[in-house]
Amino acid sequence: MASSQIDLSTFEWRKSSYSNGDGGSCVEVGIAEGFIPVRDTKNGGEGDTLVFSGDAWARFIERL
Repeated sequence: MASSQIDLSTFEWRKSSYSNGDGGSCVEVGIAEGFIPVRDTKNGGEGDTLVFSGDAWARFIERL
């Protein structure tokens, strides 16, 4: 699913616990039903967002 088809402003975003305190190098993951949007917060949430299916995200997390 393309991120342009999703209203990302309505999501609750969670920042990585590994992000540094000054706001740089941050990755946020959106909480959604059936898909997982991921964005780089250095762009203020205005840059590109990757959108994973729930299954693809689960496989990604398993391999970490």
